[in-house]
Amino acid sequence: MPPAKAGFSNHAGNNLTKARINRETFMHRRHLLAASALTLGVAAAGAALADDPLQIGFIYIGPVGDHGWTFTHDKARLDVEEHFGDRVTTTYVENVAYGADAERVMTQMALSGVEMIFATSFGYGPDVNAVAQRFPDVAFEHATGYIQEAPNVSLYNARFYEGRAVIGHIAGKMTETNTIGYIASFPIPEVVMGINSAFLHAREVNPDVQFRVVWVYSWYDPAQEAAAAEALIEQGADILMQHTDSTAPVTVAQDRGIYAFGQASDMTSFAPESHLTAILDEWGPYYIERVQAKLDGEWEAGDVWHGIDDGMVGFAPFNDAIPEDVRAEAEDMIERISSGEYHPFTGPINRQDGTPWLEDGETAPDGDLLGMDFYVEGMTGSVPN
Repeated sequence: MPPAKAGFSNHAGNNLTKARINRETFMHRRHLLAASALTLGVAAAGAALADDPLQIGFIYIGPVGDHGWTFTHDKARLDVEEHFGDRVTTTYVENVAYGADAERVMTQMALSGVEMIFATSFGYGPDVNAVAQRFPDVAFEHATGYIQEAPNVSLYNARFYEGRAVIGHIAGKMTETNTIGYIASFPIPEVVMGINSAFLHAREVNPDVQFRVVWVYSWYDPAQEAAAAEALIEQGADILMQHTDSTAPVTVAQDRGIYAFGQASDMTSFAPESHLTAILDEWGPYYIERVQAKLDGEWEAGDVWHGIDDGMVGFAPFNDAIPEDVRAEAEDMIERISSGEYHPFTGPINRQDGTPWLEDGETAPDGDLLGMDFYVEGMTGSVPN
């Protein structure tokens, strides 16, 4: 046996060896315990995350109290909350302008943990796609849009022209001055096709009918909408239609003793005698379906255009002022559109300049409608550039 080092006995050396072994064993066990604790912590955090509610954001072009477009989207947001309960949390920002403001709001939502964003106006298209490319894990849903530059952008739209065919028929039957006033927002295809659809069906039952259109270049401006309504009445309109969001036109109609159709929601309470009906924007079922897909991990980008048959386009109660025969004809048209038996844009239809657009029996392709920038034959005036 070699001699012991100075100052240490063999016994002391053996004790040091045992101490070293015991320390290494202790450190190994501590590492194992720490690893186990970390694993348990990660698992617990994962479970907590799995139980966290899905955060959903909504951006609106107008105020939630407009009783029109934005009002219906916010009603659908509340439908989502009621349906899913504590499985979701929602937030919204109203009066968001297109461009830099929209990008800023959606970016802040994504950075704050929002996992699904509904951008609820046509003009948000470029903004949605710009933000979506920076946040690929966030699901973006864009209402009435047409731009899909990112794989996490989904589009949805409603066939409002179906509803406008019905109210056009009613208006053509009920007008006494043969002049119908139309308050329009912006000259985008959705609005232009609505004017054309209403006009075609009014003219079909009343060849003498004329449409007068006032463009207000706003979705929601009660003062401008009221002024447009007054101007149209002065031009002889005894029925008003609108593709704007405030209740001002129906209120003016009530005050002036003529009829009007509401927009997006039931506006009867604002003009009980004058409000004939309204096209209802029913977004709730679609929102619930898409949120469920996100919760299930099955959300995929899509592009849908739903109508009466899908329940996305509905009608407010018909006013008793609508004659029984006209009511029956309108209800029949709703049924035929819903069943697919009838398409509101069925030829022969010419463009405003008289050139053929649709041949006899031919129906308009979706692509033509989604790019519509012209009036049909018989319309006066021109579509603004």
